[in-house]
Amino acid sequence: MERIDRIYDGLLVLRFRGGDHKALDILVKRHHIHLCNHAFWYVGDKDLAKDIVQDSWMKAIKKINNLKNPDKFSSWMMTIVTRKSLDVLRKVKWERSQQRENSRSGKNHDLGSKEDERPEMMTKLKKGIKELSADHQLVLRLFYIQEYTMNEIGSILEISPGAVKSRLYHAREKLKTLVKQ
Repeated sequence: MERIDRIYDGLLVLRFRGGDHKALDILVKRHHIHLCNHAFWYVGDKDLAKDIVQDSWMKAIKKINNLKNPDKFSSWMMTIVTRKSLDVLRKVKWERSQQRENSRSGKNHDLGSKEDERPEMMTKLKKGIKELSADHQLVLRLFYIQEYTMNEIGSILEISPGAVKSRLYHAREKLKTLVKQ
């Protein structure tokens, strides 16, 4: 995100804190679609992604006075959406494991029809990414898709830039291994 955009977001946050509710409307217009896309990447369901982002906005409104650096609003919101998305994924994963334990009658592959239409390499890549840990998936997404810097990713995930580099390296190595199989 450009420095000027961060400064503008910071001013909007300060205006909202001061009681200007139109500032919140502007923040929502500036970030809502991007946040929905981010949540969708995790959960793969448009409606669920919208619910996650809606919950994230509600949390942000309640906690906006706790935001120490208003210029970091975008990273802060991404962190909230990321955490809510991961919470949903953990819940879904737990529910699926419970269903598998209950059914045990056969394997249930949840592959979308779009995968069947893609070239073999894209299919392997997508499968490989799904097999990565949530942390590795997240760091790949933020770096390659969202194009955040190492420092920004560190801020979003609340880890050091060195830890971001390490996760990115290990995610790529693991993905290479998975794709070669």
